[in-house]
Amino acid sequence: MIWIKAALLDGFHSYVSADDQRNSPEGAVKSHGLMSSVSRRVVALGLPAVAALSSVVAPVAAQPASQKPNVVFILADNVGYGDLGCYGGGELRGAPTPRLDQLAREGMRLTQFLVEPACTPSRAALMTGQYSIRNGLSLIAIEGSPNTLPASAFTMGQLFKGAGYATAIYGKWHLGGEPQSLPTAHGFDEFYGIPPDISWDAATYVSTVQLTHSVAATPAELLARGPQIVEATAGGALRTVKPFTPEVRANIDYELVDKSIDFMRRQKVDGKPFFVYLPFSMGHVPNLPSAQFKGRSRIGNYGDKIMEGDYHVGQILDSLRELGLDDNTIVVFASDNGPYGQTAREFGNDGTPDMGSSGPFRGELGEASEGAIRTAAIIRWPGNVQPSTASYAMFSIMDFMPTFANIVGATMPTDRPIDGVDQIDVLLGKSAAGHRENLLSFIGADLVAARWKQWRIYFTDVHPTGDGPQRQPGIFSASARMAGYPKVYNIEMDPHEDLIVGGLFSWVSDPALKQVDEYLETVKKYPNPPAPNITQFHGGRG
Repeated sequence: MIWIKAALLDGFHSYVSADDQRNSPEGAVKSHGLMSSVSRRVVALGLPAVAALSSVVAPVAAQPASQKPNVVFILADNVGYGDLGCYGGGELRGAPTPRLDQLAREGMRLTQFLVEPACTPSRAALMTGQYSIRNGLSLIAIEGSPNTLPASAFTMGQLFKGAGYATAIYGKWHLGGEPQSLPTAHGFDEFYGIPPDISWDAATYVSTVQLTHSVAATPAELLARGPQIVEATAGGALRTVKPFTPEVRANIDYELVDKSIDFMRRQKVDGKPFFVYLPFSMGHVPNLPSAQFKGRSRIGNYGDKIMEGDYHVGQILDSLRELGLDDNTIVVFASDNGPYGQTAREFGNDGTPDMGSSGPFRGELGEASEGAIRTAAIIRWPGNVQPSTASYAMFSIMDFMPTFANIVGATMPTDRPIDGVDQIDVLLGKSAAGHRENLLSFIGADLVAARWKQWRIYFTDVHPTGDGPQRQPGIFSASARMAGYPKVYNIEMDPHEDLIVGGLFSWVSDPALKQVDEYLETVKKYPNPPAPNITQFHGGRG
């Protein structure tokens, strides 16, 4: 590709050197993901260990391969907590979502589903059941960055493959394009989608290069050298299919859904259980709707694409019924992040903002606030998940992997920390609280925030940069040191996080800091790889 890989990146360095770690306590902590200098006190409050391999719950009885449930995991991209009808949006937002509302009526809606602050981190956490920093993927993967999914990573594709499943991914991988990082190197039989190291906005690369005359090349040359739709099969190299253009972008989800349905049909013929991972484009800028949905909503491109995504979910549900697989298939719909908000709103049409809604919460993609990491998730599993239910249990995107392992009789690795917990009791209605009460949030090399029960605790001050029309929240936020004490909010008393209550509830720091200590203990045994940082260069890569 032509896209710039700056020479400066030869000096890429995202963690402190060994000498710095030995000579500076702060440096040693920062390299493990904690920038704050607050003192940590170990308190015995009985919190579950961050790195527990799984919660102690009754396993689902092992089933013959012919009876194992199929799994379809649909991952939307930056759809906010307040966008879907079943979460208070939909018609109220000018973009009805009847099929997703139906899915919620037929299954369980999670109201405390928590992800990581950005696309690559959340997808790494989903695929590995680990905090993204454990695989060096705690920032959005961009071209020029050396961070990529390591060969040693164990993914959900490998989990299902080891349990006898046919596996496929159609859409956005975003965990790196190196050979050892491809989905087909990590348990997936088939992959079709956009370049595995970049995102949906890559469709605009050629047109914006032409607009700015940044590269001396003809349009045909730019098109040939620019982002390409690719495909691969297990163990094979990527093959280019066609240029990834705005026109392709507008219709890509139709392709991805058609391929998903074809894959399910083939596995039905072969009598094999399947895992389909469908990370489609719904919600991510530029939300270029297809001709069928252009102008369908009342709020411009974003709403049109929300309605289009809702239609595609309905196609999957209808196909499962037509194939007679409906009763033995787990369908999950989730969003990887809060909305891609102010930083990219200009992608809209006729002055409409191309951005979602985080509902009652504050924040957007790239931040660590509640609205950035609290999104929608719906699970439908006929005969097991009670219809028309909602769970307030704290449920991390990392929890799906150990939960699926329990359901399909797969084995989780024991040679690494697993941060996800088995939440089968939540799905089966046996536990209202679930098996998680805390969660850490990382941005790059830094541990920036924590959740403990209803409390949010910040170790750095993540805030927008700039002023006026150049106010930039989200991925362009600044992260400043504080004066030695964390900021504390109660998201039930104050969902928008407007009131700092650390002075009133100072005891909250104890359980919050205990989970930090537990995490740091795991890093001593299982050191993290260099964390991504593409704004600091120290003369070498490690």
